[in-house]
Amino acid sequence: MSDTPARLLKLLSLLQTPREWPGGELAERLDVSPRTIRRDIDRLRDLGYPVEASRGSVGGYRLVAGAAMPPLLLDDEEAVAIAVGLRAGAGHAIEGVDEASVRALAKLEQVLPARLRHRVSVLQNATVPLTRGDGATIDPRTLTALASAATGRERLRFAYRSGDGTRTKRQVEPYRLVSTGQRWYLVAYDLDREDWRTFRVDRVGEPYATGARFAPRPLPVEGAGKGGNGGGSDAGSEDAAKFLTRSMRRMKPELCLDVWFGAPAEFVAARLPAHLGAPEPDGDGGCRLRTSCADSLEWVALRLALVDCEFSVQGPPELVEYLHGLGARLTRAARSRLQTDLEREQEQGPGQGTEQG
Repeated sequence: MSDTPARLLKLLSLLQTPREWPGGELAERLDVSPRTIRRDIDRLRDLGYPVEASRGSVGGYRLVAGAAMPPLLLDDEEAVAIAVGLRAGAGHAIEGVDEASVRALAKLEQVLPARLRHRVSVLQNATVPLTRGDGATIDPRTLTALASAATGRERLRFAYRSGDGTRTKRQVEPYRLVSTGQRWYLVAYDLDREDWRTFRVDRVGEPYATGARFAPRPLPVEGAGKGGNGGGSDAGSEDAAKFLTRSMRRMKPELCLDVWFGAPAEFVAARLPAHLGAPEPDGDGGCRLRTSCADSLEWVALRLALVDCEFSVQGPPELVEYLHGLGARLTRAARSRLQTDLEREQEQGPGQGTEQG
């Protein structure tokens, strides 16, 4: 193989298989001399790939973990598997799946050949994820479009549906995507309204990158970092999270929760979203959660019930009242079914409806 770039790519592909390759076998695979293999190994090292050589009569090479992440070569099957996995995670606002995973998906889909893109779509369309239903599902293509535009500093157009159902067309300068663990939000500068806005991504439709570039504006957050709008800026991500938190607090009254659980703190913490914080043990086998959040009463009530243990809400009063009403409705629903079953048994009479052995 006389084409040096092609040979290096082939060599790198072989070395990324987790095994040690004898120099002679590599030379035979690539149809070159052992001396050429040694030169190519040096070239890979110069490019940042940590290739380790073993000594001995035969000698061998293997790729090891280094100080930095070098570019990876993926075959078709590996690329499809990774894209499907990233799409499945990005399509649901799963806690822990943040902006970095969406950036990775955007980069991968940008370079996928058309034939592999089709395979990814077919696989995704043929599978149904089982989710916990805490947040709305999102088309991963929408997320990747928003992430690519934010990273590339490219203006976006999209259709948006507000909470009351009003539909509008928006043109924005995207800043960051933020995941709350329940939903994805886009922090962006709205050009028509000449102000910063947050958009729920599950309400975004038909995103279109206009091709017009923009210089990033400073986000109006106290103590904002100077990371700008660069794709890998930690400061920019932190600023966007602060801005979203402040915006959500303005839109919704904050709930100050005070809840006692009849279970150990570790049990409760594993069943509550991380943004609610960690409960503190009360010394008697139970625990207490004191925290603030901007979530809805309905959502908080549901999450408390899903902990699956005895609990008592000390505050706020509106949550106590909502739980009282919800409990009454649930009790009536259960009584209605029990009454129906009792009436059916009375109609059948004693002994009827019982299977005989």
